[in-house]
Amino acid sequence: QLQASGGGLVQTGGSLRLSCAASGIIFRNYVMSWHRQTPGKQRELVATISTGGNRKYADSVKGRFTITRDNAENTVYLQMNSLKPEDTAVYYCAAGRGSYPTQFWGQGTLVTVSS
Repeated sequence: QLQASGGGLVQTGGSLRLSCAASGIIFRNYVMSWHRQTPGKQRELVATISTGGNRKYADSVKGRFTITRDNAENTVYLQMNSLKPEDTAVYYCAAGRGSYPTQFWGQGTLVTVSS
């Protein structure tokens, strides 16, 4: 089970930190990722962190967002800085292994960036 939290309303240029707490899996063995979705659009991969800590980002968030993981706390984070209105979306965390990078999904947390 993945439980995402930390969304909310923020002004342009502000910051938020999303958290995703995992249970029922051996967290350290899973690749963790954050995705986002707006109405009428496909879900978009935002950031990924491997079991070894390697990170990848969508071009649209590079330099502004940082994904981290705490294996002791079974939690993955997404620090979002310099937020823009186009970052407004429901953000989902996911866990996966091997050929199934999104085997498990969290329930989503809404981020709204006002202009």
